[in-house]
Amino acid sequence: MQKDMERRIVSQLLICMDELNKMPSLDSDSDSSEKKLGYVLVIGATNRPDSLDRALRRPGRFDCEIALGVPDENARQTILSLLIKKLRIDGSVDLQRIAKSTPGFVGSDLKALVNEAGDLAMKRIIDRRTFETSTQEMENDRKKDLWKQPWTPEDLSNLHIIMSDLEEAVKFVQPSLRREGFSSIPNVKWDDVGGLTELKNKIVRGFIQNIKSPEVYEEYDVKSQTGFLMYGPPGCGKTLMAKAVANESGANFIHIKGPELLNKFVGESEKAVRTIFSNARTCKPCIIFFDEIDALTSKRGKDSGSVCVLNQLLGEINGSDEMRGVYVIGATNRVDVIDEAILRPGRLGKVVYVSLPNAEERVSILKTLARKKPIAADVDFDTIGRSEACNHFSGADLAELMNEAASIAIHNKLLAASDDNTNQESFPINASYFEQALQTISPSVSMKERSYYEKLSQKLSLKIPDHH
Repeated sequence: MQKDMERRIVSQLLICMDELNKMPSLDSDSDSSEKKLGYVLVIGATNRPDSLDRALRRPGRFDCEIALGVPDENARQTILSLLIKKLRIDGSVDLQRIAKSTPGFVGSDLKALVNEAGDLAMKRIIDRRTFETSTQEMENDRKKDLWKQPWTPEDLSNLHIIMSDLEEAVKFVQPSLRREGFSSIPNVKWDDVGGLTELKNKIVRGFIQNIKSPEVYEEYDVKSQTGFLMYGPPGCGKTLMAKAVANESGANFIHIKGPELLNKFVGESEKAVRTIFSNARTCKPCIIFFDEIDALTSKRGKDSGSVCVLNQLLGEINGSDEMRGVYVIGATNRVDVIDEAILRPGRLGKVVYVSLPNAEERVSILKTLARKKPIAADVDFDTIGRSEACNHFSGADLAELMNEAASIAIHNKLLAASDDNTNQESFPINASYFEQALQTISPSVSMKERSYYEKLSQKLSLKIPDHH
């Protein structure tokens, strides 16, 4: 019954739209004022254009289709400036900073953000009034009625939105696209990634420069690399690097773990891949990060399901104008099982081996991990990082070493606090704690695995040229 009614409604709409295009015949004897033709403009809006009846999208009906994409950082800043135009804003408010921290926000989300910031500003004034009256003897009922009391001129003069109100409001407003698969921008910067200097340089040249200065690439008519694959032993910083790229570039970010897209129902996995790329194209620039991408791109064989997913991914990732502004990063520990078709130029053509850190990189990683920790003066990371005990440690192993040493320091501090000793000492992480930690930690990547990855990297370096 419902479908029959929908069909009748669509049929009637088609008839009405077709009649609008018919030119009425004009009687030569009629008054000239009656010969003026009216002009009717039909505008439709939808979030699901593919669900519309195809007959509605033919010429003569809805001729022109306009896709309203998600605003980028500059557009968000412009929208915010319009939304706060009639509000009292503190001069320290940095709209560019707020715009950068709101990827995936559409106009309605930004409006909700400003409204939330206004509520927080009012709450801040009320809290201050409560604090000022708390020192005086007041009945509890009167304190509860502070919200109802009229605002004094002093309160009104202090009522304005400050930067902290907007920053706090960002935490409360969930962007529309976050519910459609977009990830929050990771709080990982270059300084948080120790070592990997060569990989950083390649990514800066391949991705970040193009995202930040696309007009320069267009000036030289250079098509930038949009696909990047990192492979190597586990725990070497591949995922951390992808997060840092998203932060440094300021692009929208979609983080997908390969197995998450696999679905036992026919066609659902391919639909998930289409949805991801469709969302990315609506909010360029956008970085799609496929962790454990080997789950989606295994070599074509008997499993027809995996072949369909791979073919869908190849079709989406192929270098075309639609992919301009969309960048794909893949990470895997098993590059040998990946279908070679995905590694061709125009797809994930940039293949980089992320090896275990050398002695110098281990020192850099340890210093990076220790930046926010209380480290004793007797700790020499140059000695620890270059020691034989740390040979073949991955970045994850070094992080475990740092956490274990910190845990020993915490244990000793709490043990001392339980004693009846008023002269409490500070317990920074000293060299002896690192020595104890090293006795409990061994390399997570075995000798057999190290040999396997080294041989594989040599094989791939000969097979896949380094595209610049």
